[in-house]
Amino acid sequence: MLTQSVSFAQADLDPGRCRVCHRRGGQVVSTGPRLWEETVVDLSTLVGLIIGSVCVGIALLLGGSIVAYVDPISMLIVIGGASAATLTSVPLARFLTLHRISFKTLMNRIKTPREQVGELVELAEVARRDGILAMEQRMQEIKDPFLLRGIQLAVDGVDPDAIEETLQIELDNLIERHEAGRNMFEQMGKYAPAFGMIGTLIGLVAMLSNMEDPSAIGAGMAAALLTTLYGALLANLVFLPLADKLENRTYEESLSKQMIIQGIKKIQLGDNPRNVEMNLRTFLAPSHRSVEPFVEYRQAA
Repeated sequence: MLTQSVSFAQADLDPGRCRVCHRRGGQVVSTGPRLWEETVVDLSTLVGLIIGSVCVGIALLLGGSIVAYVDPISMLIVIGGASAATLTSVPLARFLTLHRISFKTLMNRIKTPREQVGELVELAEVARRDGILAMEQRMQEIKDPFLLRGIQLAVDGVDPDAIEETLQIELDNLIERHEAGRNMFEQMGKYAPAFGMIGTLIGLVAMLSNMEDPSAIGAGMAAALLTTLYGALLANLVFLPLADKLENRTYEESLSKQMIIQGIKKIQLGDNPRNVEMNLRTFLAPSHRSVEPFVEYRQAA
């Protein structure tokens, strides 16, 4: 009787993260939570925004009263102007998805390449032992819609090349959508400082047109410069970092889905799980290719 015990390499073991499977009654049974599927918050983005905001806030407090840096009109000019300029440059339907893209940037979490290899090798073991149709019983456990669609096509007996073509088209469209979202954030990062300068010029014109009270010149100048400050802060703390985050997210998701495409093709062709693992290791950076297997197979006595 063959028994399988799946565990990730020691370097990746973490309480609450590893998933162990074993054979019970002819089925692969999961014992333990799936790989970070309950984790939805991208901490690096959230922590970066918080740390940046706190540092700027502390600097403002040390420089004087924080109330002096609050001007709703200046904020309206920067945010409203940058949003209007971006809306002018893109279709309305795409602009209306900006809030959803922002939410996904903050909340979405992609499996690491090592985790993705482990899941695909596990599916390869099921298909190798029990046949390709046995993966249908595992489909309820698969949370990734892209992987689920590929497994469904494989179970339905679709030609491997046709599956690869279908999934590749879907991946290309996903990359284009991410690129469109990144461009919107990049445009807002470009327009925000410009409208900050426009707001400053508006404030200077208003100040210079009313020179009767020389004591008000300093306060007027400070208020005029706030829009420049707001534009620089929003561009360099929010919009441009989110654009870069989407670019990195696109790369990570593209790598993950390329691994899925290759893995499903190997599984459908009936490759040995060890060969599937070795093939998928080529997607990883050399420093992440450990000597020990990502999954372990044990032959029971």
